[in-house]
Amino acid sequence: MKLNIKDKFNKILPADPVLENSRRQVANACFSYVNPKQTSKPQLMHVSPEMLKNLGISEKDAKSTDFLNIFTGNKVLQNTKPYAMCYGGHQFGNWAGQLGDGRAINLCEVEHDSKNWQLQLKGAGETPYSRTADGLAVLRSSIREYLCSEAMFHLGVPTTRALSLALSGDNVMRDIMYDGNPAYEKGAIVCRAAESFLRFGSYEIFASRQDEATLKTLVDYTIKQHFSHLGKPSKGTYIQFFKEVSERTLKMIIHWQRVGFVHGVMNTDNMSILGLTIDYGPYGWLEGYDYGWTPNTTDRQHKRYRYGNQPNIGLWNLLQLANALYPLIDEAEPLEAILNQYKIDFESGLLSMMRSKLGLQNEHENDQKMIQDLEDILHLTETDMTIFFRNLSSFKKENPSEGIKIIRDAFYKPDEIVGNIETRWDDWFNRYADRLRLESLSNNERQKEMNEVNPKYVLRNYMAQLAIDSADKADYGLIDELFQILKKPYDEQPEFENWFAKRPEWARHKIGCSMLSCSS
Repeated sequence: MKLNIKDKFNKILPADPVLENSRRQVANACFSYVNPKQTSKPQLMHVSPEMLKNLGISEKDAKSTDFLNIFTGNKVLQNTKPYAMCYGGHQFGNWAGQLGDGRAINLCEVEHDSKNWQLQLKGAGETPYSRTADGLAVLRSSIREYLCSEAMFHLGVPTTRALSLALSGDNVMRDIMYDGNPAYEKGAIVCRAAESFLRFGSYEIFASRQDEATLKTLVDYTIKQHFSHLGKPSKGTYIQFFKEVSERTLKMIIHWQRVGFVHGVMNTDNMSILGLTIDYGPYGWLEGYDYGWTPNTTDRQHKRYRYGNQPNIGLWNLLQLANALYPLIDEAEPLEAILNQYKIDFESGLLSMMRSKLGLQNEHENDQKMIQDLEDILHLTETDMTIFFRNLSSFKKENPSEGIKIIRDAFYKPDEIVGNIETRWDDWFNRYADRLRLESLSNNERQKEMNEVNPKYVLRNYMAQLAIDSADKADYGLIDELFQILKKPYDEQPEFENWFAKRPEWARHKIGCSMLSCSS
């Protein structure tokens, strides 16, 4: 197997001089060299044909022993030096100090078709940043990451990608709900791919240590390698760099809101500098449309990372990045202006996104009120977000009285649609019909437009859990079925209609289907 290796991160940036793989504080370095842990009996479960093509790997090579060994950590590619990245982060609003790649090891960088890919194994063993953990990953979290990163890409959401999913052949001890009942689970490894895995916390760590020299080295490297269109590093370029990171971050979060994705753990170490969705841990998809929902058990009390708060957390995280970059700029005003612009842009961006979900091409002064009223009504009774917006595309402005009937399948308790709730729905549908009459699109044209932004298929937690349960019994068919469905989330795919369904009742409180822990 031949890859076009073009390592830059570990050749240009300062390395940890200590080569011993021991837990420690790492100063003045962007990474530490470390080799993946040998696995006892690795087995490939799934490989992404699309990512093979992106990396210039043939299907034949993907079936080779070489491929298996490289992407499960048993073989280091020739002329490469694997490493773990150093970074810090704010976790749940508090500075946590040094974090780093505790269970991720970067293999190399590959260039193909003029695009750069960093390849990283998640669950490949301990690193100097593992703290008290073992650096391994389990089957359930690995399946969730593998399927979701690829599903998000096809939804049009900026994201890291996944190349392969494999069993390590080793057992891993985990306390899934942090309740003092640990048990052995099957170990697994995902190969993740992205242009870069740099995070906000990559810059915060050096700012927190007043290590301006390494901070400047890393920021200059980032601009040269990933934001070269901004020009040579300078004070003005640093400001433009922060502006673009802010814009990319907001764009990503608005996409999350559009498809009903809740990240679950938006710590600054989980925020990509490229505006990619990164680190798929206790994420979830809205079932009932609920601004207050979070999938993360750790966040259950304060709901910091709830669905409706994601845009605000994006701003808070950008403020921390601004603080980290400040020593290089030494002027608060331009950074504050960018943060203030984020607030303006996220209001207008969310409104524009909601218009698109409702099939509205023109702007009207009453749109904000109509959308707010819709969101209020959606909270009155549990209403499936995905099904509601997908079925709404069938609404016809000539028949507003048919509105409730068209969306009925989205209600978890349809018998609650009586009295005040029914009246409010009817009123809203009449207003929506009036609003649609101000548009030039025909019903069919609008339906097509709406179906291009409102997915029919998303990776609901219960779907991922069914795939996990099957894989635990060595049946990987469901992983592939979901993988294929989620490649075309906006298509009807009548052969997979059974997956266009509300969360089943058995999944309402099941571990892995409702709340998830950070070990998920």
